Amino acid sequence: MQPATTRSKPEPKLSRPAKVAEAIKDWVVSQGLRAGDRLPGETELITRFGMAKGTIREAMRILEAQGLIKTRTGPGGGSFVHEVSRQRAKALLGNYFYFKDLTINDIYQLRLALEPEMAASLAGTLSREVLTQLEDNISAYSTPAQTLDEERAQHVASLRFHALLAEQVENPLLGFVIDFMVNLLSDLTVYRKLYSPPNQELWSRGRDYQVRLVMALREGDAGAARAIMKAHMETAWSLMRGQEAEMARRFISE
Repeated sequence: MQPATTRSKPEPKLSRPAKVAEAIKDWVVSQGLRAGDRLPGETELITRFGMAKGTIREAMRILEAQGLIKTRTGPGGGSFVHEVSRQRAKALLGNYFYFKDLTINDIYQLRLALEPEMAASLAGTLSREVLTQLEDNISAYSTPAQTLDEERAQHVASLRFHALLAEQVENPLLGFVIDFMVNLLSDLTVYRKLYSPPNQELWSRGRDYQVRLVMALREGDAGAARAIMKAHMETAWSLMRGQEAEMARRFISE
């Protein structure tokens, strides 16, 4: 008897407008068009891609929904290549993970792999203005929260610290991935109320790591920055996993 095999589900076939939208994207790349460049008019697109007016219009609507083109009306109007903002890209990618039931372990496994290297790469490279922004961010949670609302706000603010660092990374892919993970964790924390009950150890140790990290970044000590961020991620992983377990326990008991 032949062993059973598991077949993955075939990818759904693209509609004709979706195929044309992909063809237009490929053409934009091949032509070296950049954000702000004008796309050909509807008549030229019909001729170039050999499709009916309705198909072309639907393809353009798909591209506009993806944030890849922008349409303006009036004098000087038309369709233009548009650069997708980081915020929109995070929102679109977040839709993919909406039903994936991500856990603290899923997110911190990746954070532990990437953020220490990010910290090391930024040591000695940050401007005085950015260092001040990081210190100002830490000051937003300089004392323990007194209410659950304050606790939630402090969790979000402490994650913003990492988003600020991600914005400074020279590697755009690394910066985006870390920023995206921070955004996911922030949403997860608020949605699942992982800030409850308040955890003073999480606040105290997290803030201490961030203060020490800013010092290492200012001094240009890549080794110290890597080690501090690694310890920060390991500690936060352990404590947040406890928050997640406590939330699950309360849910079952209720």
